[in-house]
Amino acid sequence: MEQQYYKQKKILLVDDEKALLDMVADFLREDGYTQIKTAGTVAAAIDAAKTWKPDFAILDVMLPDGDGFSLFERLRAFTEMPVLFLTARGEDEDRLRGLGLGADDYMVKPFLPRELLLRVGIILRRYYKAENPMVRLAGSRIDFSRAEVIKNGEHLPLTAKEHNILQALCRNAGRIVTIDQLCEAAWGDNPFGYENSLMAHIRRIREKIEENPSKPVSLITVKGLGYKLVLEG
Repeated sequence: MEQQYYKQKKILLVDDEKALLDMVADFLREDGYTQIKTAGTVAAAIDAAKTWKPDFAILDVMLPDGDGFSLFERLRAFTEMPVLFLTARGEDEDRLRGLGLGADDYMVKPFLPRELLLRVGIILRRYYKAENPMVRLAGSRIDFSRAEVIKNGEHLPLTAKEHNILQALCRNAGRIVTIDQLCEAAWGDNPFGYENSLMAHIRRIREKIEENPSKPVSLITVKGLGYKLVLEG
């Protein structure tokens, strides 16, 4: 069940070699991944990332209209999805640059298909572990499969926007999620102007998940930046 869940994640493959794109896509499909999209340029990758909203990307470094490093930085302006660099450029400087930018992994061509599949699986399990249907907080539990919070024996339903906001926070558990990112999670492609609405949703979420909403210990405000969610071990 868990394995099927990760295999449903949307994967964007970016490389200017169509034969390699097709080969990697075939490897992934044979391993059970069902949602794969390919792009051969920076422009096509940006368009796909904005419209299709993938959960994970595999990027080449050398592209006809730019490079994978600059593409990665442009992607980071609107998405926090994990990224793996898959490239023929194996110099230490390139590898360190990619990892230094915040990429989750870096592989050099030629590669073993099984190793690529293992690395993709590890990254997806690590990054999306917080989307486990049940998440434990200090004074409550979130059941994403039922869209509800369980606190003191009560089952408190979550609205669609509360559910989306909490999933974005859980995906980045322990890390700051910016106000813009949370607005996008709740309101989609045009998140601007919803800051006050977000604050109202955060307040209602705290009423459901916190023992004392006026002194939150699970959903923490990081002044001037955003919010972070603290999970119980």
